[in-house]
Amino acid sequence: MAMNKKALALLSIGHLVTDLNPGALPILLPFFKESLHLSYTMAGGILLFGNLTSSVIQPIFGYFSDKRPRGWILPIAPLLACLGMAVTGFISVYPLLILAVAASGLGVACFHPEGFKTAHFFTGENKATGMSIFGVGGNLGMALGPIFGIALITSFGMKGTLGLVLPGILMAAVFSLSFSWLTAPLHAASTQTKKEVEQSPFREEWASLFLLIGVVIMRSWTQLGLVTCIPFYYIDYLKGDPLYAGKLVSTFMMAGVVGTLVGSPLADRWGHKKFLSISMLLTVPLLLLFYKSSGFIVFIILGAAGMILISNFTVTVVMAQALLPRHLGMASGLMVGFAVGTGGIGVTLLGAIADHWGVPTAIRSIFLLPCIGYGLSLLIKYPPQKAEKRI
Repeated sequence: MAMNKKALALLSIGHLVTDLNPGALPILLPFFKESLHLSYTMAGGILLFGNLTSSVIQPIFGYFSDKRPRGWILPIAPLLACLGMAVTGFISVYPLLILAVAASGLGVACFHPEGFKTAHFFTGENKATGMSIFGVGGNLGMALGPIFGIALITSFGMKGTLGLVLPGILMAAVFSLSFSWLTAPLHAASTQTKKEVEQSPFREEWASLFLLIGVVIMRSWTQLGLVTCIPFYYIDYLKGDPLYAGKLVSTFMMAGVVGTLVGSPLADRWGHKKFLSISMLLTVPLLLLFYKSSGFIVFIILGAAGMILISNFTVTVVMAQALLPRHLGMASGLMVGFAVGTGGIGVTLLGAIADHWGVPTAIRSIFLLPCIGYGLSLLIKYPPQKAEKRI
């Protein structure tokens, strides 16, 4: 089956709209803190609930998605994600703010497994390349979320968050109009699965899946650790320009968007596991060079590191789906939700390291993470044996 770029582009736009919201949340926290007179701990609690509901619980939605086609989630999820975040500017009570952020997170959590599962049927032979079209929408949403959020707040005040609902309404309408042809492959696959004898994944496939989850946790921990520590390092430790630190973080994240698109075709050509291992290994010397460099070269090196590290984002989703071919939603939820969310929680440990031994030590400790990810990737048995007989 040939790649359906129209379907993938539509799903990618939905991915972008959905992920605008978790992307905007961190930049909105200082405004919530000021308007509701919150402590730093309470402000952090908002982010924690947002992360738990949008990421960590995704496998639950993936499980139910695999039970039967739930294509109706595609129009509902972006609308819920945007609506929950849109009302936050009107809330003056902390528990209600948590509830609104959690509702937005649930929209994000239910979209990802269904979205990645749906995209799987339109990728054609080049799975990683096709999936990168869908995946890059999420990367762009996370990158544009802070810009969109701060523009709304600075232009219209706290109630400017209402503007976030507009992309959700438009996306829900577009998905509703495209519903029949976009979800047709899911219903066809579900009917075919019911006719076949259910076979559980082999034990070594489960083992490979857990190793793959470990690699993604290391990648996520590295990515979010750098995004968190770079501002502290350049602003608090080096007493540098905050704008400089912000440009570094933006360079790192936008390079990851490019890496997702450029790396996936290479992964299809070289082999998914080989590409995963190479990308994790090459990240290490680049991060070491970044730490030792100064001036404009820092942007080039950090951009290269972001491009290579994040380039395997959709590759790991495709690998998980190949390991669990009858549980596409669960595989997607584990990769994009649980593993990424767990890696984000690991950033708390970096904060503890920074408190006890300083920010430079915290940054240096990040360099060990892709090394661990590389070692885990070598142990993965991929492609899975006998996969051809079961698909």
